[in-house]
Amino acid sequence: MSENAVDTAQAEAPGRHAGGTPADAGDADYSKGLKARHVNMIAIGGAIGTGLFLGAGGRLRDAGPALAVAYLVCGVFAFFVVRALGELVLHRPSSGSFVSYAREFLGEKGAYVAGWMYFLNWSTTGIADITAIALYTHYWSMFTSIPQWVLALVALAVVLVVNLISVKVFGEMEFWFSIVKVATLVGFMLIGVFLLVTRHDVGGHTPGPGMITEHGGVLPHGVMPVVLVMQGVIFAYAALELVGVAAGETAEPEKVVPRAVNSIMWRVALFYVGSVVLLALLLPGSLYSGDQSPFVTVLSKAGVPAADDVMNLVVLTAAMSSLNSGLYSTGRILRSMAMAGSAPRFTRVMSRSQVPYGGILLTCAVCVLGVGLNYVVPGKAFEIVLNVASLGVISTWVIIMLCHLVFVRRSRAGLAPRPEFRLPWSPVTEIVTIAFLLGVLVMMGNDPDIGRKTLLLVPVIAVTLVAGWFAVRRRVAENAERELTGLTK
Repeated sequence: MSENAVDTAQAEAPGRHAGGTPADAGDADYSKGLKARHVNMIAIGGAIGTGLFLGAGGRLRDAGPALAVAYLVCGVFAFFVVRALGELVLHRPSSGSFVSYAREFLGEKGAYVAGWMYFLNWSTTGIADITAIALYTHYWSMFTSIPQWVLALVALAVVLVVNLISVKVFGEMEFWFSIVKVATLVGFMLIGVFLLVTRHDVGGHTPGPGMITEHGGVLPHGVMPVVLVMQGVIFAYAALELVGVAAGETAEPEKVVPRAVNSIMWRVALFYVGSVVLLALLLPGSLYSGDQSPFVTVLSKAGVPAADDVMNLVVLTAAMSSLNSGLYSTGRILRSMAMAGSAPRFTRVMSRSQVPYGGILLTCAVCVLGVGLNYVVPGKAFEIVLNVASLGVISTWVIIMLCHLVFVRRSRAGLAPRPEFRLPWSPVTEIVTIAFLLGVLVMMGNDPDIGRKTLLLVPVIAVTLVAGWFAVRRRVAENAERELTGLTK
């Protein structure tokens, strides 16, 4: 049976199969345990992470105040991606999210690439997260005697248990993680505005526009450093697509998703752009460091008591939140793939509490390799995996936009109605966004230390994906045949 025949049958019944079963078999048996407040806070949590709490310091030092512009530009494109995903969710909510949509609009090969690149993203991000957690925990003297790899393993075990209990427990954990992050940012911004308005001394400097004009201006090191930090900025926005995955386990996605997606833009403007502008007005960019949270730098120099301890706890929370989200999303994505035959069979299994624990355990297995990385090269583990993960983020976002392009084309052909909640200015928005993301990938080549080495992984990943496809294509074809038989009965 040809792939075109399968695609045609799916196009005729994009929402549900005959008999009322889900169009994506991977959506079956999930509970609807996530409430509106969970999804809203997952959206917030996805927009606020270690990329802001920790990564902004080094980027502000390298790029200067123009970093705010980089966050704004990348934030706009991130919003376009999530808005496109939101429209696809309202077309057909699915826990398989963009992998399920790739299967519908790009075929099984598209779904295969989307799923495994997303797994690459989150499994390597998980390694970065447990590495970061171990590093942050070492900040307190009571933990310095414990090896880094032991702390990483403990963190992984704790988050694994939370994910295996139920989706409701995951939702509650993310809800409170997000509350902590938002409260901390709001608190810092209030303190920062106070320091700015009162011109309170911060480490021997007087806050104000002079921190920019007297230290090289908006572009103290030129344009190229701003270009080079784009990769890291995009990684900072990774996890925004979690809204699409979570929509498959909420009772009213048509109400929850548009509200959550639309709120992302102002959160980006307030928390990312606003925070960077404030940081630039409080201290010269040269005083920030990649080894310390920029918020800690400001608060400690301003004489705020216990700033280091509080912010270290918050950054630790952000890393735990990221690890929690990674296990959650990859479990659902791998189950969707397994039901189509493109992932190991054991990743399709569900627990009695309706949790796809097979996929979660597979991601954990890769993270355990990260524990070993922490044992062998503790000083380089974080940097190594962070750059690999950025390739997964960019590929995932490109695939989401390609799916939306095909969806809009089918809609205009009368094959699928578009919901009222839409990505504006299609197809120009998708094309410009894809071009921007691919441009960021190309610009990584201008960084000889990290970027070029990361790009060298692209052909290796491509060869691995091709080899993997030849290994699973027969099973995928058999599953597609069964799907088509069920559709035509």
